[in-house]
Amino acid sequence: MYNPPRIFNVNWFRKDADGNFLWPGFGDNMRVLKWVVERVHGQAFAIESPIGWMPRYEDMDFTGWHDISQEQFYELMAVDKELWKKEILSHEELFIKLYDRLPKEFMLMRDMLLSQLWRSSEKWEMAPEY
Repeated sequence: MYNPPRIFNVNWFRKDADGNFLWPGFGDNMRVLKWVVERVHGQAFAIESPIGWMPRYEDMDFTGWHDISQEQFYELMAVDKELWKKEILSHEELFIKLYDRLPKEFMLMRDMLLSQLWRSSEKWEMAPEY
């Protein structure tokens, strides 16, 4: 049975312990877009996380790119509950400023995302079997 995609959230701006980006950046974002398009067409899978749907390691195309291990990919995809809550709560002022021009669904989506985070573990990670 086909399960249509919902929200796509990809955590590409994470940094490692040395302050380096885990994802190399703009030139490689086409890999993400390729996964999104394949997902929409039912040709790729995703794992549901507290912040939305994320790609599996095997569904990303790393052709022509330096090696990225599953372990590195799982680190990139991990969700730190407190950091995400801080980020979402920091949008409050912007949402208030744009209130009359912002689709009301954004307010609901923000609340739902916060709710999902409140109910999640402190750190959500993909299981190695994915």
